[in-house]
Amino acid sequence: MAESATSPLDRLNGAADADLDALLVEICSSPTWAKLVRSARPWADADALHAANAAAMAELVTADLNDAMAGHARIGQPKAGDAASQREQSGVHGADTALLDDLDSANAAYEAKFGHVFLICATGRTAETMLAALRGRFGNDAEAEREIVRGELRKINDIRIDRLITDD
Repeated sequence: MAESATSPLDRLNGAADADLDALLVEICSSPTWAKLVRSARPWADADALHAANAAAMAELVTADLNDAMAGHARIGQPKAGDAASQREQSGVHGADTALLDDLDSANAAYEAKFGHVFLICATGRTAETMLAALRGRFGNDAEAEREIVRGELRKINDIRIDRLITDD
């Protein structure tokens, strides 16, 4: 990274491609997304980086979305040792066993229907609201659900981007 960089955003703008890609795939596990966001450099500010996220998300095809979803834990089962997963799914901490069992069953039915994890921007949501959203989206067809997932991924990416450029 550039030695003269003074802010996290400056350091990202000055990072070697491989170093930046490694950081970006921690935000979104789609290599295509990382490449598209990287190619939008330099970003003048956070808004420009968020715009790069939105533009990249709009370009992702189904295989890329599958890559992006593969980096996310099942709702109700945050990845052990993964601070982002634990933080983002904090709304399930302390939920009672019956609710977690309902969430697990609903997740399994969703995965059987759509072939991927139920994806929602879990930040600030309780286990109850995530279960309600999961049940509400179960009636969608695959195309509608794919577009909802695209929007949820964009929101998650924006939150993770904000953490990356504000945490030093």
